[in-house]
Amino acid sequence: MTAHGDNSGPSYPEMKDSSDADRILPLVYDELRRLARARLAHEPAGQTLQPTGLVHEAYLRLANEKDAKWQNKGHFFAAAAVAMRRILIERARRKRTRKAADANRPVTELESGQDIDSIDLLALDAALTKLAAFDRRLAEVVHLRFFAGLSVEQTAEIMHVGERTVKRDWNFARVWLREQMEQSR
Repeated sequence: MTAHGDNSGPSYPEMKDSSDADRILPLVYDELRRLARARLAHEPAGQTLQPTGLVHEAYLRLANEKDAKWQNKGHFFAAAAVAMRRILIERARRKRTRKAADANRPVTELESGQDIDSIDLLALDAALTKLAAFDRRLAEVVHLRFFAGLSVEQTAEIMHVGERTVKRDWNFARVWLREQMEQSR
């Protein structure tokens, strides 16, 4: 499934080892760019991080994982979402260092495709780390929905679960994360 929600995109062979991943990375590069563009679409004008920059950084990090063994497209996109999360968290840390007052914005409801700057990403990262320790599947749903900007349908396909499961997990995770983030203020 492509980032636009149809099945007309390219098919991806199974990835059994890092040499397969090296072959697959160029095939998914355009899809990663679409995901990054969707993820950053709500950023304010003058934003320094552009979708191409985000995907290049994520791509380079994934390409440098020589021991990575992605089992399939979903596993790869989950890794890409984690890489994007790390990049955005690192960016937020640098921004907080430069502008400590701006980093303490009030927490808003976590939504797929949301303006990243409307959330305290450092608080989100800490809460998401706790969530992953509590329930890895919930954390993966957040990675795919929030950081990769995937739809419910795309997330369900990648995770091999039903759409109702993704919706339930997404709703639970957002409430849980919001509570954790509010407690950390």
